[in-house]
Amino acid sequence: MLTKVAVLATATALSLGVAAAPAGAEVTALPTASMEAVLKAAQIDPRRADSALTPGAKDSVLLVEQALAAKGLLAQQYVDGHFGTSTITAYSSYQKSLGYTGIDASGLPGKTSLEKLGEGRYTVTAVVSAGSRLTYHGKTMNTRTKAMLVKAEGLLGRQLTITQGSYNPGGVGASAGTHDGGGALDIGVEGMSSTTRTDVARKLRQVGFAAWVRTPAQGFAYHIHAIALSDPDLSSGAQHQAGDYYLGYNGLAGRGADDGPAVTPKLTWEEYQRS
Repeated sequence: MLTKVAVLATATALSLGVAAAPAGAEVTALPTASMEAVLKAAQIDPRRADSALTPGAKDSVLLVEQALAAKGLLAQQYVDGHFGTSTITAYSSYQKSLGYTGIDASGLPGKTSLEKLGEGRYTVTAVVSAGSRLTYHGKTMNTRTKAMLVKAEGLLGRQLTITQGSYNPGGVGASAGTHDGGGALDIGVEGMSSTTRTDVARKLRQVGFAAWVRTPAQGFAYHIHAIALSDPDLSSGAQHQAGDYYLGYNGLAGRGADDGPAVTPKLTWEEYQRS
């Protein structure tokens, strides 16, 4: 005997001209792809010297790679849970097929493209949003980056001076395009002691930035360069710096050892808020 709910569901389906599922039939839920996990892998894996997997990301990355392969954008040999350069290229091609350009087609997955790619295959969970663009301390950044910066300032008990914000294509040549997208900040350190500079970098790292004190010995005036980990709007250069931070490098072209304050574990903003 059909339950009242089943009867109502059948009547509704018939009124809409669609076939009702047989009584007792189970609807199989789609698997879930974590955007947080996919973003982390898309930052780290292309910077690895091998095809190791980012912990906790394999299942979600596989769903994305299978969807790319089904569209003929990724060779089957790369459907392995490693979001390497081939997967980045394939995802960029998918973004371009949707009409995206510039940083929106960098191969770093965003919510809308992930959901479109997964239609009928998976659902997206743990969504990461950059939010809208705004001005804070006189510089452009997004909502997520501002929230991270405000938290770091609270931990420090002081406001910071921003010398370069985000979404600044062609702004400072020495930045090598890292500020073209979102999540990138340069922070002034005038009047700070070496100990204070290090503490600022540490607090930035604690809330989810990859942050380094840049020095004259490296060819820079003293400042702190910070990249918001897992910002969906990162430029390709900033994406590479984020991956290098996870892998223990200093974010410079020579890929020297990380010279910043040790912070364990290395958390994104979302992970920090849950910790």
